[in-house]
Amino acid sequence: MKESRYFYVPNAAEQTELPLDEAMHALRVLRLKSGDEMFLMDGEGNFYQAEVTIAATKRCLYAIKQTLPQQKDWRGRIHIAMAPTKMMDRVEWFVEKATEIGIDEFSFLNCKFSERKVMRTVRLDKIVVSAIKQSRKPWKPVVNQMVSFKEFLQQPHTGHCFIAHCYEEVEREDFYNLVSSPAIAQADDDITILIGPEGDFSIDEVKMAMNKGFKSITLGNARLRTETAALSATMMAQLARRLG
Repeated sequence: MKESRYFYVPNAAEQTELPLDEAMHALRVLRLKSGDEMFLMDGEGNFYQAEVTIAATKRCLYAIKQTLPQQKDWRGRIHIAMAPTKMMDRVEWFVEKATEIGIDEFSFLNCKFSERKVMRTVRLDKIVVSAIKQSRKPWKPVVNQMVSFKEFLQQPHTGHCFIAHCYEEVEREDFYNLVSSPAIAQADDDITILIGPEGDFSIDEVKMAMNKGFKSITLGNARLRTETAALSATMMAQLARRLG
């Protein structure tokens, strides 16, 4: 049986043509022709069964046959805000895997001990698109531009907010115990987790976050790399908030 082909098309219901990158993949790699079936995803919770109407050199037009609204697999929104590592491939790995697992938003923090002070998110957004197609995720996670730690804290944050760190002198609670408690696991509000750089947040940053209402947490006894900690937090939040 032929595998279904999925393409990411923002506002797919209002369009009749694949974006250029998707069209080139459909025509040159998959060699789709007029009359072939394909599925579109708009990143906002809908799949569409569609048919190729015109397959030209660089253009692939379609007609939607059926709208297929999807149901989210987890409660609320999961948001990871992390200090990016010096090597971007590690950030890219995290973004890809977290998208496949299920996440709603990525933010990137410039902290006191950050290894990377500047970053571009264009490639990360492309990785997210590839990952939602691979994992058939109906919703596309938001990829935010990098901001300073202080600026991020000044933004409005609702729901349950946490900061993971390794300072033993600051009281911490186990994140999974917290997030899997009925008060959080069965709620529909946001979960935001801050993950620091390899050198951790500064003690002042931890206190600043706690003063803003972020709960001090640990992700376990092991010392984790930044991207591993971020993925672990994503997985824990997913397990706690998973539906079904």
